[in-house]
Order: sequence, then C-alpha cells, then structure tokens
Amino acid sequence: MNDVSEPKRLREMIRILERKLGILSESELACCGITMAQCHALVEIGRARSISLNELAQLLDLKNSTMSRTVNNLVTDGLAIRDIDPQDRRYVTISLTESGVKIFKGIEEGMNMYFKKIYDFIPADKQKQVIESIEILIEAVSKNECCQ
Repeated sequence: MNDVSEPKRLREMIRILERKLGILSESELACCGITMAQCHALVEIGRARSISLNELAQLLDLKNSTMSRTVNNLVTDGLAIRDIDPQDRRYVTISLTESGVKIFKGIEEGMNMYFKKIYDFIPADKQKQVIESIEILIEAVSKNECCQ
C-alpha cells in the first residue's frame, strides 16, 4: 500500500510544475494575444497541417462545443480557416492561414528553445530517466478517468 504522503508529494510537485510552466506559457503567448486554449489548438493544427474539429477536440481532450468556440476565435482573428471537403460537405477541416503559421512557428521555436534549456539543466546521467518517468506519469494519468 502506498504511503499517503507520497501521493500528496506527487500532487504538490505537479502543482508546482504546472504553475512554473503556466507562468512561462502565459508570458510567452501574451505578445501573440491568444489564449492558452487557442495556443494549444493552433499548435496541433499547425503540426497536422489540416485536421477535423472532432480530431482536434480528441487530441486536446476537449468537448466539441468548446473546441468549436476556440476555433471560431482563431478564424475570426485570421489565424485559421475552415475548409469544406468537396466530397462530403459535412466534413470540415481546419488549417492555418499565413498569419497562423507564423505564430505557430514562433511558438514551436520558442518552446523548443525553452525546453532545450530545461533539458540541459538536468544532469546528463538523469536525462533519460526524467523522460521515462514523465512517460510513465502521462500513462498513469491517462488511465485515471476520475476527473473527466
């Protein structure tokens, strides 16, 4: 049986990590004038190049209605466009405009540099261990559907 203090320690460590990364994310994105939800959507659309609303909502673990509002804001801001499939007019894909691609590339470049610096601060003999531990944590969180 797990010691009660260890799960609490895990919770506190994750809260601290979330805050530290959240502060970074908000400040990094402030110049772009987009919300965190828009940022995550923009990155996933940029990586996929073209994606359906349903696929995007699944990737970001959001309800379709929430995802739709987020995409609407990206479209209104001129960062994304909706394309109707000529074969099936009910199927709509989302892609980035030139402005959206520019912001996407800036976010990717900035985040890659930031996390490279973090990675470099991890002792070389622990880097692989940290990556493996985060993979295990993500898998455990994915299996726990209590909060959804």
